[in-house]
Amino acid sequence: MKYYCLGIKGAGMATLANILYDLGNEVSGYDDAVDYKFTQEGLDKRGIKIYYDNIHELDKDMVVTHSVALKNDHPELVRARDNGLKIKKYNEILGDITNMFESICVSGTHGKTTTSTMISQILDSVYKVNYFIGDGTGYASKDNKIFVIESDEFNRHFLAYHPAYTVITNIELEHTEIYKDIEDIRNTFTEFANKTKNVIVACGDNENVRMLNLNPKTIYYGFNENNDVYAKNIVLNDKGSEFDLIVNNESVGHFVLPLYGKHMVLNAMAAIVICHLEGVSYEKIAELLKNFHNAKRRFAIEKVGSNVIIDDYAHHPTELKVTLEAARQKYPNKKLIAVFKPNTYSRTQKFYKDFADVLNIADKVYLTEIECNREKSEDYGGVSSKVIFDLLNNGEMISDNDLGSLPDYSDAVICLMSCASISHLKENYINKINNHFN
Repeated sequence: MKYYCLGIKGAGMATLANILYDLGNEVSGYDDAVDYKFTQEGLDKRGIKIYYDNIHELDKDMVVTHSVALKNDHPELVRARDNGLKIKKYNEILGDITNMFESICVSGTHGKTTTSTMISQILDSVYKVNYFIGDGTGYASKDNKIFVIESDEFNRHFLAYHPAYTVITNIELEHTEIYKDIEDIRNTFTEFANKTKNVIVACGDNENVRMLNLNPKTIYYGFNENNDVYAKNIVLNDKGSEFDLIVNNESVGHFVLPLYGKHMVLNAMAAIVICHLEGVSYEKIAELLKNFHNAKRRFAIEKVGSNVIIDDYAHHPTELKVTLEAARQKYPNKKLIAVFKPNTYSRTQKFYKDFADVLNIADKVYLTEIECNREKSEDYGGVSSKVIFDLLNNGEMISDNDLGSLPDYSDAVICLMSCASISHLKENYINKINNHFN
């Protein structure tokens, strides 16, 4: 088959393109963004052609799929329709792929990427598996039995998937432009999870998860002792996190993670349960987790002079909170600086007070304007970053290119947080800070 992926540098589309290529298809793509994005690493390695114009020929046998960020009147999508090409939804193609393998679908409002990465790394060390990670990383072989896939609830995409196992890390109100309320989200998760052929692994500490009417066998995990699996003797320090795991009231081992924050302990518990269900011993899992390497832009640490930069995909108030708390855990004696680029007007409108409350954990906050390629500001009453800024204790507005007084810091930890592209902001900051202190 020949696939043409529009918006190919988007995290999900880049991952899909990698997998389609690995499964023996011809793959090319288009993107509006000419600048390099971290998601294209796998595309470049495979030699997948990326177009930035509308003058190349389109093959009549191509199947076109596109990112939701592209509007229906996007010139390249219009050109594909005008040429009579078959257009298939991104999630439908992924659904077809999940049906080819024993698929482990990792869902939840937060923690999907890290949990998927943990599961895929552990199982790949033992069996060799296929995986779809939401940081642009994907791989597949027809010879592998297992497919680990980060399963996004955005646009109800995961309803097209066919899970053998399902993980639900948590459920919160999110994507308010898609879901009318939290009940709508719970109902959608229930519909998805109840398609599971084997076992559901769900965080029992989360109230919304417990409210789901789950039909198949479910294993609950968490910190509370009413779960089937829970953690005890948790230690969080500047070296990482460790805990004892209790399964059916019996200790099955001690686990050490090079990760920070209690949320990472929860992610690890989900991964441990799934990997043990797939036949990996607790001892082997503990050994592999000690050397875990997280996905791109998930608490990614880089030292610049006396400062530390943490680049994280956080874009929901809960995600910002755990990122800032984890930074405090690892660097308790450094000044904590938050740099946040909000994404989508709907999310900002709904959570601006929560964003401000969480950002006030930091000693200083730098805020950019909202970036959104699928919504218009005029549809949201002129919502801007100012609604967050007005509630900050110590905030400053900056642009992507004017970083204000940010380079003046030394011995600080700088948390760059957004699901929008901020690689240029990071590069600008590193250049300025190097020039400032050299």
